[in-house]
Amino acid sequence: MVDTVALLEEVREKKPLVHHITNWVTIYDCANVVRMIGALPVMTHAIEESSEMQGIANALVLNIGTLTPHLVESMVKAAKKANELRHPVVLDAVGVGATEFRTRKAIEILDSVQVDVLKGNKSEIAKLAGANVFTRGVEAVEIEENVAELAAKIAKERKNVVVVTGEHDVVASPDKSYLVKNGHALLGRFVGTGCLAASVLGCFAAVEINYANASAAALSCFGIAAELAALKAKGPAAFKQQLFDELYNLDTAAVKKMQKIEGFK
Repeated sequence: MVDTVALLEEVREKKPLVHHITNWVTIYDCANVVRMIGALPVMTHAIEESSEMQGIANALVLNIGTLTPHLVESMVKAAKKANELRHPVVLDAVGVGATEFRTRKAIEILDSVQVDVLKGNKSEIAKLAGANVFTRGVEAVEIEENVAELAAKIAKERKNVVVVTGEHDVVASPDKSYLVKNGHALLGRFVGTGCLAASVLGCFAAVEINYANASAAALSCFGIAAELAALKAKGPAAFKQQLFDELYNLDTAAVKKMQKIEGFK
């Protein structure tokens, strides 16, 4: 059973420092979403300091949305430090399947370090599982394979947690899997909500070593905030602003009432 309320309270009490080497398109919003949920962000990309910065952080979020070879080197260096210190590493495999370079670099990261939480949309995760799919830029495309089975396949092989975001989010681990049914369609109407979700995953993983539980709780809280924001917003721009406010004001009563997390094999 996932104690989402307790984990949210722990994030806010401990205020973990979440180190990001992330997407230039969404870096500002990622920093803000970490603050809104109750943690602290730091964005350090230079290879000359990425390992040192990880030494004072509590978690690492890697996002390959705007990757370069030099950036990947910095990611691997920081992740090796995180592995050494047993800090959770979250990898958002943005755009995997769109180009050969992007796919190859994502696999390079996965093979070089222990990624504790691997996140992507259904086509990104399917590609990493070996399916013959492509990604349209950074947007998911329809796939024939069962995405939960593909996620479980990677989780078993990599001994980690695999998160697949979509209408319903899948959290797969070698031991336990969850379906998170919180969220709203407006999350797909502006750029970067997947990046925001990855940052929230980092916040929860920083305080809970059971990364499957941490991921399910993080996605549920993010989805609940989206549902609440949609009740007040008149369009995508207003929704985005309201989403930050709802994350900041998210209380235990709303989480207890609204969370939709189902376990499955």
